Amino acid sequence: MRKILLYTGLAAALLATVSCNQELRRIEKSNDLEKKLAYADKMYAKKKYQMAQTLYEEMIPVFKGTDKFEPLYYKYAYCSYYLKDYTQAGFHFKNYLESLPSSPRAEEIDYQQAFCYYKLSPKVPLDQTNTMKAIAAMQTFMNTYPNSERTAEANVIIDLLRRKLEQKDYNAAELYYNLGHYKSAGVAFKSLMRAYPDSERSDSYKYMAIKAYYLYARNSIPARQHERFETVVSEYLEFADRYPNSKLRGDAEKYYNFAKNNIKSLDNEQSKEKSIQ
Repeated sequence: MRKILLYTGLAAALLATVSCNQELRRIEKSNDLEKKLAYADKMYAKKKYQMAQTLYEEMIPVFKGTDKFEPLYYKYAYCSYYLKDYTQAGFHFKNYLESLPSSPRAEEIDYQQAFCYYKLSPKVPLDQTNTMKAIAAMQTFMNTYPNSERTAEANVIIDLLRRKLEQKDYNAAELYYNLGHYKSAGVAFKSLMRAYPDSERSDSYKYMAIKAYYLYARNSIPARQHERFETVVSEYLEFADRYPNSKLRGDAEKYYNFAKNNIKSLDNEQSKEKSIQ
């Protein structure tokens, strides 16, 4: 009985699809543009976006310049969006704004254009060009519509995207550190702290910079160690000034003391050499 019901359901679905496709072909061949547009709207309302998109695309040049163009192109752009083709959707939303800048839907479309970049933002390890475009587009939207109801959501999205960029930058800095490229790691962690000063991890980035600079100094040739340990000292003093209540202050201070002790030892050795001479 279950198999019979399953086959019956499949047959009915197949018949409906064939019937719908036949009707679409008849509509496509029709010269009645009003009928064609009405059918496209019907398919759109039924969420058959691929079929609606096919018809809308054909009618865009026909209705351009008429009062029917705006609602037609609006639905056409959303067809790509609902089909999750965010590249095409973003292009059409942008084109909609350029073609119809005074549209009462301009705010919505401007947001949707930015949102498409957000949807195209990839996983952390990948190229983040669309992430940066999304941040810029969302910021532009908020500047253009400062009183929009979508501002709160736009701010949340920007925070999420910035965290993604922050994580990618952190991964790069951590990789430098793990590979023993301590100078590059120090520069990268320090840049992280400056780029994301409001991050919950800002003090940890500064701490990692101190560690990296210390290891860089310790592994340097003797002639360059003094100045590089001094960098550790200055980095710690900046840390203590910027993050006086950080839980990492004690750990950071250890490297400060290590650096000062090394500087003292180097100074003593230099003094002995001078006295011998």
